[in-house]
Amino acid sequence: MQKGKISVQTENIFPIIKQFLYSDQEIFLRELVSNAVDATQKLRTLHSKGEYKGDLGDTRIEILLDEEAKTLTIRDKGIGMNEEEVMKYLNQVAFSSAQEFLDKYKDDASVIGHFGLGFYSAFMVADKVDVLTKSYRDKSQAVQWSCTGDPEYEFGEIDKAARGTDIVLHISDDSKEYLDKARIQTLLDKYCKFLPVEIQFGTKTETTYEGEGDDKETIETEVDNIVNNPNPLWKKKPNKLTDEDYKAFYKELYPYAPDPLFWIHLNIDFPFDLTGVLYFPKLNNSLEVQKNKIQLYSNQVYVTDDVKEIVPEFLMLLHGVIDSPDIPLNVSRSYLQADTNVKKITNYITKKVADKLNSLFKADREAYEAKWDDIGVFVKYGLVSEEKFGEKAVKFSLLKDTDKKYYTIEEYKENISESQKDKYDKVVAIYANNTEEQHSYIKSVQDYGYNVILFDHMIDNHYMQHLESKHSDMTFVRVDSETADKLVQKDETKESVLSEKEQEKVKTLFTETLGAGTFVDLRPLSPSDHPVLITKPEFMRRMKEMQMMQGMDMSMLPDNHNVVVNTNHPLIATKLLKMRSAEKKTEFTKYLYMLAKLNQKMLTGEEMSNFIEKSIDFLQEG
Repeated sequence: MQKGKISVQTENIFPIIKQFLYSDQEIFLRELVSNAVDATQKLRTLHSKGEYKGDLGDTRIEILLDEEAKTLTIRDKGIGMNEEEVMKYLNQVAFSSAQEFLDKYKDDASVIGHFGLGFYSAFMVADKVDVLTKSYRDKSQAVQWSCTGDPEYEFGEIDKAARGTDIVLHISDDSKEYLDKARIQTLLDKYCKFLPVEIQFGTKTETTYEGEGDDKETIETEVDNIVNNPNPLWKKKPNKLTDEDYKAFYKELYPYAPDPLFWIHLNIDFPFDLTGVLYFPKLNNSLEVQKNKIQLYSNQVYVTDDVKEIVPEFLMLLHGVIDSPDIPLNVSRSYLQADTNVKKITNYITKKVADKLNSLFKADREAYEAKWDDIGVFVKYGLVSEEKFGEKAVKFSLLKDTDKKYYTIEEYKENISESQKDKYDKVVAIYANNTEEQHSYIKSVQDYGYNVILFDHMIDNHYMQHLESKHSDMTFVRVDSETADKLVQKDETKESVLSEKEQEKVKTLFTETLGAGTFVDLRPLSPSDHPVLITKPEFMRRMKEMQMMQGMDMSMLPDNHNVVVNTNHPLIATKLLKMRSAEKKTEFTKYLYMLAKLNQKMLTGEEMSNFIEKSIDFLQEG
């Protein structure tokens, strides 16, 4: 066995590699198994071209764990190496200093897959590495290379019958977790799940059943534990796949998730190479950005589940897989590099998603509407945040009213343009964000023949403002806003049953009782409307809600509201004005105001207690 020194001018390159190049220790297994896959595929390519005429035989990669010997072995039956190649790939890393090495390689995507570079990640977990290898070439001599994590190595000839390479890691004491079978299985599941060469890690017990009823027999069989699917769905032709194939693959990715709504198969080879499948999950009207649900691969090698550099934020709500060798990575594949291809890929994915949604909308609108509660959040999020998506999404973005009817934005404008306009001739869309709490307000405006749409998600604040910016002739007001109240009054033929003098008395009574700072507005509403309503300025309420969403403390801001007194309600027109006691009038006025506050969920604490006591008193008096 001869000895030598790896050609580096620093005393010890490996700590620097650990610190700067491979900061995530667990990726050593990905790198070594990827090398084994590369070696196997190279052999297959040579065989297909007739350059290797031997029998391919079994090309399965094996992961061997020996807890007693404290070793982890990655074995392939691929192209192997001869003495010259071992010297080239393992010893002559071709740099003059550690710093030059880092400068040259840490941001260079072209070195991904080079045997020597990925191989050195082994020293993050091993205090000694043995490489036992034999080239596929006829009459090649098998050799062994051993190194203990410093520039010195041992090298010599060995007996090895089979072609290929064994990488034997002698796991260091501070990395004993990698001698645990479950830990290795977890890493293989994460990094090697879809590598294109079959990978075996020991055996597993497979349970089957024979017979029925009392005669049913459980049979347990030891079978090879194949950890990967070498031919994942995204590498197959879309026209060869069924809906069930896509659903089955989704279960493979997310075993406990409900079936997806639909999916997009990505398949492009120009101007960049990209394949994948993106699924639309059931969001249940949630906007929790489910990060780490899209997995990025490079030639079926797992890279990351942090894809924010290539996937716009609104698309992070999707699940699935993207595979592209054209996405630039740093040498440890731990993060993406800024690149023109990244922008092109982002634009392509955005366009594909928009085109898919538009085609679904056009092909079967009824089915699309049935999915809207699940995908509406996604579409609105994209429309607000991504200009190019928004230009397309306006055609298939829907508004849903409280009667569960759906409209495109243009359809809705046309539907209400005759009946719902303000004094500035703007189309006024009235919305509710809680049909239960705002029921009385919804009923009131519906009684006047107006339509109410449902905006019940946090994204809707941004969504309506975006629509207003794009449609200058349209505005949105909540059903309990002062604007909606005034819109109801556009029918100027309705008159108050009270004389001007009686109206003045009512206004004075409310103003004095509630305080001079309260804005009191008398309106001749329908007798079926509430006697007193509280409306909130749309602009102020929106601003407050937006600031609350940003985590700001709103306790210091006043809760601005207006008090609308319905002069046509019997409790105002008859009961209140006919009371003789000034004290009774004040009490009754205050009670009607509290009733309006209760309807707006503004009554809490001591005020709520006082209101309940007063209600009991009124009932006892009756």
